[in-house]
Amino acid sequence: MNEAKPEGDDPYLWLEDVQGAKALAWVAAHNAETVAALCGPDFERDREAFRAILSAPDKIPFVSKIGSKTGAFLYNLWQDADHIRGLWRRTTLASYRTPTPTWTTMLDVDALGESEREDWVWHGCTTLPPDHRRGLVVLSRGGADASVIREFDLDARAFVPDGFVLPEAKHSAEWADADTLLVESPLGDGHATTSGYARTVRRWRRGEPFAAAETLFEGRESDVSVFASVDHEPGFERTFVGRRFSFFDVEPFLVDPAGTQRRIEVPSDATFEVHREWLTLRLRSPWRPKDREFAADSLIAVRFDAFMAGERDFDLLFEPAERRTIKGFSWSKNRLAIGVLDNLHSRILLAEPAADGWRIAPLAGVPETTSADIWCLGNDGATASEDFLLGLTGYLTPSSLHLVEPGKPPELLKQSPARFDASGLVVTQHAATAADGVRIPYFQIARKDIRLDGSTPTILYGYGGFLVSSLPSYMALAGKAWLERGGAYVVANIRGGGEFGAAWHRAGIRERKKTSHDDFAAVAADLAHRGVARAKHLACNGGSNGGLLVGNMLARHPELFGAVWCTIPLLDMRRYAKLLAGASWIAEYGDPDIPEDWAFLKDISPYQLAQAGRNYPPILLWTSARDDRVHPGHARKMAARLEALGQQVYFYEPPQGGHGTTDFEQTAHMWALGYAFLRRTIGMGM
Repeated sequence: MNEAKPEGDDPYLWLEDVQGAKALAWVAAHNAETVAALCGPDFERDREAFRAILSAPDKIPFVSKIGSKTGAFLYNLWQDADHIRGLWRRTTLASYRTPTPTWTTMLDVDALGESEREDWVWHGCTTLPPDHRRGLVVLSRGGADASVIREFDLDARAFVPDGFVLPEAKHSAEWADADTLLVESPLGDGHATTSGYARTVRRWRRGEPFAAAETLFEGRESDVSVFASVDHEPGFERTFVGRRFSFFDVEPFLVDPAGTQRRIEVPSDATFEVHREWLTLRLRSPWRPKDREFAADSLIAVRFDAFMAGERDFDLLFEPAERRTIKGFSWSKNRLAIGVLDNLHSRILLAEPAADGWRIAPLAGVPETTSADIWCLGNDGATASEDFLLGLTGYLTPSSLHLVEPGKPPELLKQSPARFDASGLVVTQHAATAADGVRIPYFQIARKDIRLDGSTPTILYGYGGFLVSSLPSYMALAGKAWLERGGAYVVANIRGGGEFGAAWHRAGIRERKKTSHDDFAAVAADLAHRGVARAKHLACNGGSNGGLLVGNMLARHPELFGAVWCTIPLLDMRRYAKLLAGASWIAEYGDPDIPEDWAFLKDISPYQLAQAGRNYPPILLWTSARDDRVHPGHARKMAARLEALGQQVYFYEPPQGGHGTTDFEQTAHMWALGYAFLRRTIGMGM
């Protein structure tokens, strides 16, 4: 029953032709049908509310610091009603501390797109130390991962005539010096991996054709990609290259001035960072570098030069415990901030090397009810900072941004105002019991006086993959469209995510991915058991890997849900590895071309599992024609298959957006479409 048909028998294979005339006509017809069905007065009300929230002049302008000989600036991409694609601009820290900073515009992305007749989307800028006068601006057409790279003069605020330019591809570039780039690009014969990313690092000198650039490092065609990075800090100048041979594994090398490459003998699945004199490792597997074994999710450090000389006496900076894991880490010039998840509550530790070892202490002033992220304000060379930026947020707590200076409590820099009426709403934590007895936690955001009669329209969200944690963040859009009108929202912390570390992730990948999906179904069943929402009032929502998750809810657990909201999804697991970047995810899912892997993949492939004679809940599928990560054919083919089975399907695919949305106009439209679908299917039609 679950066997896939041979690919040649797939009646909807033609929908994988992204720009094919027949496929585009199919998309246009379905877009029109969905708009006609869902875009009424309630849709317009939500879209206008979302536009106002996303373009609000009092939202937080998040910044990154870039230094220069004459000082340091804080850079921000600002999007508002007059600048939909954004202004790349800068200010000083002193000005940023004021209620109304003075900004200097570096590049108007909307004006650039209009003048060049291109649908440009900002993807960042990498500058060259120490003066940071030159940058490599990265621009995407329509939000795709593939981008164009162009040299930019930050003093002149203009592109450099006859400067470095790389045409559109999934590539990146690092400054080696003022006249040399290290480029990871799939452009050219033999330079791409099967995943569509770069297989080589090339040294490209100013004035020579890119096709003539010499190859500095070469990976294998079966690798995911290669990488290069350059540290320009005086006294710590280093160049690194390496190959990513799976989504979670790297083989890194140190390149000396003569070009000799030395393997850095760290575990391939560890997250490593070399910062000044320190090598820092976050382990994903247990490791015994000498006579001491460190557990998975430990954070350890040793002096880098000593390590390369054979030293293996690491210092333990963070040790995990049951349901306590590391969230991430960030270096300032001489301090290390460590983010910790303690039973899904955020903690911040600050570590500083000293003559007698490391001094590690918690950062005071972080509320237990919020989610906390911390990152360095800027750690480049002569302008390196000891300061961090701390972001705090919660489901009902608007985001705030704080400055963390040595020896001082966090200083509030910016505070977002409330975007919806949260009075009467509470956040509670619960747990469902999985089939194997494991407790699966979930957050519930609902009215304090919620009726436990199964009648509350409820959205259940999940992801469960790639070590990604689903943690509290302010629910501006859901709060406005759903919570303040009486609906409930639930976030499931299922296996496959990173909420409890590497073991929690490994428990939900490959042949255990079905376990991750079953965890989600257990949460849905628990919501019904507790009286929160019966099936006809419960919808599930997820995107990308989460789209695969909710696609499985439709195909495998249709009795649990009244609607499925499925965005930018993977759904055809028979062909996923052949489509765009799909081959890069084999470590997470398995390889469908290996019979032993297809034996478990066929049980979680919604496109193959959908069959006649079953009653599936209504589904909204939306994707993007510019998504060059997850192929839009997944959503297209699933919609066509379900329609042929007589099921209720809504489908929408804009011509731009990439793997997500490009700006607040598109975001407002797409999310208003989703909430219109939910009102139509599970209730709360107001």
